Amino acid sequence: MSDGATPAAVQVDSVTRRFKSLVAVDAVSFQVAAGEIFGLLGPNGAGKTTTIRILIGLLPPDSGRATVFGFDAARQSMEIRRLAGYVPQQLSADGALTGRENVELFARLYDVPRKPRRQIVSDVLELMGVADAQDRLVSTFSGGMVRRLELAQALVNRPRLLVLDEPTIGLDPIARGDLWDRVLRLRAEVGTTILLTTHYMEEADQLCDRVALMHQGRVQAIGSPDELKAAEGPDATLEDVFRHYAGRRLIDEGGNLRDVRAVRRTFRRVG
Repeated sequence: MSDGATPAAVQVDSVTRRFKSLVAVDAVSFQVAAGEIFGLLGPNGAGKTTTIRILIGLLPPDSGRATVFGFDAARQSMEIRRLAGYVPQQLSADGALTGRENVELFARLYDVPRKPRRQIVSDVLELMGVADAQDRLVSTFSGGMVRRLELAQALVNRPRLLVLDEPTIGLDPIARGDLWDRVLRLRAEVGTTILLTTHYMEEADQLCDRVALMHQGRVQAIGSPDELKAAEGPDATLEDVFRHYAGRRLIDEGGNLRDVRAVRRTFRRVG
């Protein structure tokens, strides 16, 4: 818990969100320390994306409170957006623009000052390994390049919190590994706090300091991957833990196979 002097990067206290009769998020509570990599795991419909949208101010909670570095997500969403970068599940890059034009657009949206803007855009393109392709239309990019470009977009305001919602879904293992290498380098160099959702249990096991397992809108378990595996049994994997709490098998390593195929079709359309 926070010591009161320095606020946690993320604090979620008994947050509930309903959509008519559906309780998408049900009294969810967790905390993310500054500099931590924290994973939200769970099957489709568990409430992960809704929780993220509440945190970054895109949805108000019906009850409870969520804060990011001490700012209230419901009342101070603009302050939070200045501190956070967000890569959503669905593609946000515009295929009709070049790579650089996409990042420059986000720099303007984030109100990055005009004078340093050009250099900042160049820096994040270089950091994410897409500087050589910055003048190409994004419609010519591969799926992995699009995801790295979207990370550049999310980093253009130099966020203290980076929120990644299924960032590697639909990517091949090489592209996934390359993307995570770059994210981990960013965390090591800058100390960025990372909150991610993923259906890939091996990603969560290797990357996350702690994870929260969600099912039917509730947090069922929380702890480090090693702690959760140890509680399940001496030879347990994180997927075994997932099955125990979610009560169902992962499909095709990516949650809902229909969703994975839909995302892959989108990647093929843009490159």
